[in-house]
Amino acid sequence: MNTVIDTRKRGAEGAVSAADRVRQKGDAGGGLYKPRMPIYPKLVHGQWRRIKWALLILMLSIYYVTPWLRWDRPGALPDQAVLVDFFGRRFYFFGIQLWPQEVHFITGLLVMAALALFLVTALFGRLWCGYACPQTVWTDLYIYVERLFEGDRNARMRLATAPWSFDKLWRKGGKHLVWLGIAFGTGGAWIFYFRDAPTLFMEFWTGHAPATSYISCAILTATTYVFAGHMREQVCTYMCPWPRIQGAMLDNHSFQVTYRYDRGEPRGPHKKGQAWEGRGDCIDCHACVVACPMGIDIRNGPQLECINCALCIDACDEIMDRVGRPRALIAYDTDGAVAARANGEKAIYKLVRPRTIYYAVALTLVSGLVGWGLLHRPAMDLHALRDRNPTYIRLHDGSVRNGYTLKIANRTFEPQTVEVSFNGLAGATLRTPGEAPGAVRATVPANEVRAVRVFVSANPAEDAPESMPATFMIRGAKGAFDTKTTFITGTEGSK
Repeated sequence: MNTVIDTRKRGAEGAVSAADRVRQKGDAGGGLYKPRMPIYPKLVHGQWRRIKWALLILMLSIYYVTPWLRWDRPGALPDQAVLVDFFGRRFYFFGIQLWPQEVHFITGLLVMAALALFLVTALFGRLWCGYACPQTVWTDLYIYVERLFEGDRNARMRLATAPWSFDKLWRKGGKHLVWLGIAFGTGGAWIFYFRDAPTLFMEFWTGHAPATSYISCAILTATTYVFAGHMREQVCTYMCPWPRIQGAMLDNHSFQVTYRYDRGEPRGPHKKGQAWEGRGDCIDCHACVVACPMGIDIRNGPQLECINCALCIDACDEIMDRVGRPRALIAYDTDGAVAARANGEKAIYKLVRPRTIYYAVALTLVSGLVGWGLLHRPAMDLHALRDRNPTYIRLHDGSVRNGYTLKIANRTFEPQTVEVSFNGLAGATLRTPGEAPGAVRATVPANEVRAVRVFVSANPAEDAPESMPATFMIRGAKGAFDTKTTFITGTEGSK
């Protein structure tokens, strides 16, 4: 452990990261809040950068294209594949539709997402933050646009300190205009998830869209522009709770972007032709620091700000190639393995351990329950609401009548005709208002709920309890479905 402390201390002394410079500047100013020092990450090339580009293109394509995908549904139902239909009170996802009463499926999906995130973090660190988080994706895109207008790191730093000129004005202005365009496209794509995209597109540009569409688009445009363009790493460091939470999922066997100090120390400048005996592979070039979008020095060990984007790995590998040393001085590794090698021991990797087993089992169980629920969703549903005032009516022939409102939900895309029956009370008769006692039939339109008013009459015995359990049942082409209710007898009940 002393080796770990000593090498990290030397690492901290050997390099001053952007975050350190911010702290120094804030301390020198003597203010309560430290000013933000802009970070200008240098463009790197390598396998991790290519993976990030591929994922960026994939995820942005999914986000922008999905609202325009069509899915054939019968009748007047919307044909948008993915739609949160507030007016129709439905959520459509290709062949699946969820009703408001089925919010437990949404809850299950959120729990699944959380458990999957816990499992991935316990195994491989903050992969979500480094590759898939919207803040990371849009910030990557904004930095790409910034490079197009202002150049790479050194050129952007020179431009930032240069006096205002036409060249600086058009570069800065063009960058911000493109940023605003991307932000507007982000907000515009979001509102298409809540209403038919082609229809809303025309309404939006002709001024006939709902006010909520314009407000939502404006809010998301502003937040995208501010968060990805101006706040960037501050969102991850100060606003996002996940960096604090993820520490509970990590241990010494979690793979993270790691500086292998057992190889790199002692560090120092290296001249061509100089021997490597008695020193480490790190030449203290700061390439990993200038490539980091968070402005930290990975050689100082695991840090809250690190999002595990692996750009420092590509930057270091490029330097190792130049000086003729093996790659992976910075790599995805575990703290336990690095410490073991530093102490001359064999590195041991444990993907299967108690916390990963727990997360995997919990994820499997929740996924199984949600999947089973979706596969066994009833095609129809029935609820009975008994009249509360009056609770019952005594008819002229001495019988007792209770009134009910049946809510019959048809979750299919075709009209369904059902026959209603009442069970649990001997001699009970069923009828609808204005009709003679007998069979009650109802046709429920596709994907709708129909309210059916029914009366149940019976002659309960004098010693019958005041309230008797009973059951309503509907039968149709999709099977039989029932719901429990009670029948108020009007008696004082058995003593």
